[in-house]
Amino acid sequence: MIATYVAEGKQSEQCEVESNLEFVVGYDLEEFKRYSKKPGVRVDIDVLEILLPKNSSSLIVWKENNEIIGHAIWHETNTEEHRKGDPRDKEDTEILRRLLGGKKDFVELHEIWLMEEYRGRGYGKKFIEFFEEFIRNKGYDSIVFYASHPAALTICRQRGYKEDYYKEIAEHVFYKQVDNG
Repeated sequence: MIATYVAEGKQSEQCEVESNLEFVVGYDLEEFKRYSKKPGVRVDIDVLEILLPKNSSSLIVWKENNEIIGHAIWHETNTEEHRKGDPRDKEDTEILRRLLGGKKDFVELHEIWLMEEYRGRGYGKKFIEFFEEFIRNKGYDSIVFYASHPAALTICRQRGYKEDYYKEIAEHVFYKQVDNG
């Protein structure tokens, strides 16, 4: 089967996977809100509306056979602020400074969610591979991801992410430099 990357309605890269999986970058927010109300789906709509105020280019929807089965949200950020005017706390800033070694700007993979019945199929690994390439192609060179789910921890460790632990929120913080050339 084929996984297709779709950005702003234009089909591009494809790679072999076990099913008809596609990652759609920039998804209709109203349709996404309908999906978010399905049983078993976890989406913080308030955070979504803060991170995606005017367009949905930072929203990546996972679809299988034309059904939304998961999503991810990402945004540009830095070691000092989550978003403009929203400073990070001391522990978070210190962790990021240690991991990034003085670099300030990066992309945060803010949220990943896959419906429970689709877990265990390798989709998370396929998404992380896709996301690293997607970010690299957009001209970014650094990814940070906060995670606590065992599958996410395993994927990040297997892919060589540097790791620290954020005690206040009980999550692991992962960082990876993705080469641009």
